[in-house]
Amino acid sequence: MCGIIGGICQNNITPLLVSGLKRLEYRGYDSAGLVILNGDNALQRVRAAGKVVNLENNIDSKTVNGKIGIAHTRWATHGEPTTKNAHPHICNGDVGVVHNGIIENFLELKIEQQAQGYHFSSDTDTEIIAHAIHQTLQDSDGLLAAVQKAVKTFKGAYGISVISPKNPGHIIVARSGSPLVIGVGEKGNFVASDQVALLDVTKQFIFLEEGDIADITLDSITIFDKSDIQVERKIKTSKLQNRQISKGDYAHYMQKEIFEQPQAIADTLESRITKDKVLTSAFGYEAKDIFEKIEHIQIIACGTSYNAGLVAKYWLEDIAKIPTHIEVASEYRYRNPIILDNTLFITISQSGETADTLEALRAVKKRNENIHSLTICNCAESSLTRESELTFLTHAGVEIGVASTKAFTTQLVSLALLSVAIGRCHGQVSAEQEKAIVTGLNQLPGLIKKALAQENQIIELAKTFKNKFNALFLGRGPMHAIAMEGALKLKEISYIHAEAYPAGELKHGPIALIDKDTPVIAVAPNDELLDKLKSNLQEVKSRGSQMIVFEDEDSKVTPMNGLSIIPITNNLGRITAPIIFTIPLQLLSYHVALIKGTNVDQPRNLAKSVTVE
Repeated sequence: MCGIIGGICQNNITPLLVSGLKRLEYRGYDSAGLVILNGDNALQRVRAAGKVVNLENNIDSKTVNGKIGIAHTRWATHGEPTTKNAHPHICNGDVGVVHNGIIENFLELKIEQQAQGYHFSSDTDTEIIAHAIHQTLQDSDGLLAAVQKAVKTFKGAYGISVISPKNPGHIIVARSGSPLVIGVGEKGNFVASDQVALLDVTKQFIFLEEGDIADITLDSITIFDKSDIQVERKIKTSKLQNRQISKGDYAHYMQKEIFEQPQAIADTLESRITKDKVLTSAFGYEAKDIFEKIEHIQIIACGTSYNAGLVAKYWLEDIAKIPTHIEVASEYRYRNPIILDNTLFITISQSGETADTLEALRAVKKRNENIHSLTICNCAESSLTRESELTFLTHAGVEIGVASTKAFTTQLVSLALLSVAIGRCHGQVSAEQEKAIVTGLNQLPGLIKKALAQENQIIELAKTFKNKFNALFLGRGPMHAIAMEGALKLKEISYIHAEAYPAGELKHGPIALIDKDTPVIAVAPNDELLDKLKSNLQEVKSRGSQMIVFEDEDSKVTPMNGLSIIPITNNLGRITAPIIFTIPLQLLSYHVALIKGTNVDQPRNLAKSVTVE
C-alpha cells in the first residue's frame, strides 16, 4: 500500500531516497518523509504532507546528508494525511521506523506504552513500532535482536525498515504480510517495497519471504526466518528496464498502459499456445493431472480482478462445463464457506500481495487439504505465487497507474487459456473448438489496435460528461462484468458515481434512476442476447437518457436521437468480445477524467497495491 525505500552506501543516500520515493508514489501519496543517520551519528528527519515534491522542496541537500537512511511515501490508514502522521517515526532519537501495513493490536500496545511513559506525537499505528523497538533495544544485543523481540508482539501486517544510532552501520527490515525486497548493489545494499524503486542502483534482488527479518550492512546481508533461524535466499536478476517505468511520450501512465495492451496480450500468449492448441503445461508441470481431477472451481479476487473472475465464471461453465463460484476475497475469508474436495481454488491479483486474497488462500489451505490452488498474477516473486500450487503469470509488464488496464485484459486472456485447458482435460473441448478459440486469441492484438483507433470519437463523447455526476452501465451475460469494470474505472478516476446492471434488471428498480442527466453506457456484442439488449435500450431511451452504445458492427443497433453508436469491431467470439469491449470503456473513463481535471494516475483515496485489509 505505502512505499518504502532505504539503503546504506558509500555516498550520500538522500538523492536515492528521493528518486526512489518518486517511483513509489503510485503506492501512496498522502505524505512522504525520510530519515538519515548523519555525520554526527544522529537521526535527521524531513517530512511533508502531500506529494513527494513537497518533501523534496523541504530538503536542503547540504545539511540532510548521510550514508544510511530510510524513506516512505504514505497511503493513510490510521491518522489523517498530515505532516505529524507522515513516516518515518522516531522514538527518543534512538529508533527510526518506516512501516507498510496495519498493526491490528496497536490500541492495546499504545495503552501499555503510555503507561510505561512513552509519548505519542502522531495518530498512527506505526508509532507503537518505534516505541516497541526502543523498549526491547534497552536489554538486547543490538538492533537486530530488538526487532526480533518487538515483532513478536505485533498482530496484523507489516513491512518495516529500522535504523538506529545505537547500531549505525545497520538497517533491519522485517516482513509479515507486506512485501519487501533487498537490492544487492556494487556500492551498497538497499531495501524497498518494490524493485522499481531501486533500478538505478541494482538489478540484483532478494525477495524476502513471509516472516523474514534481515540485517543489512554496507557489505553484507544476513536473513533470518520466522523462527529466527539464519537462512539463505536466492539473488535474482530483474529484467525490468527503466523505460518500462517511465511515461515516455504519453501524458499519463494510464494512457500508456491502455495503449500497451496489444503487446501485453501478445506477451501473455507467447509460449502458452501453439498454432492450434493451448499448452496446459503453461500452468505448471502438474497442471494436467490436477485439472483432470477437479470437480469444482472457486475464484477469489478483489476489485478489477474480481470483475475478470466474473467473466471467467461464464467461460469455465460454458466451455469447460465445471461448476464455478466466485466471491470477493474480503467477504469469503470471514464466513464459513463449504469447501468441497477436488476444488481448484483460483486467486487473481495484479500484485500477488492483495491482503484479503492472500489470507483467503491461507485459510482455505488450512481447512481442506484436498483442494488445489492456482494463482493468476503479474508478479513472479509475489506471496501468492510462492504459496499457490500452480502459477500462471500474466506478462502485462509493470503497471503504475492505479486504475488497472492492461493487468485486467491479460487476466482475461489467462482465464480464457485456463478455460480451454481445463475443458480439454475434461473432454469438453474438441480439437476444432480449441483451434477456433486459439485463432481468436491470436487476433486480439490486432483487434485491440482497431478498438484504440476509435479514440477520437470517444474523446468527443467524453466532453458530454463534463457536468455529469452519475452514470449507468449496461451489459448482458459476461458483458455485465465488463460493464462493472467500465463503471469501476469511471468511479476510480473521474469520481462520477457509476453503477453497472444486467440490462434485463432495469425494470426491477434501476430504471427509476434514469433521466436526462444520467448517461447510460451499453455494450452490444453480436450474440444470442442482442435482441433482448436492444429491447432494453428502447426502454432506456424512452426515459430521455443520453445513451452511448459500443457495438459490434454486425449488431446494427437502431440509431435514435440522443443515442451515440460507436462500432468497435466485428465478428467477435465469446472469448474475444469481453476483452475487446473493455478497451473503449477504458478510453472513455480516461478522457472523462481529463475533462474533470482529476489526477488520473493517482486518484484520491486509492493506492495501487492493497496490502492491508
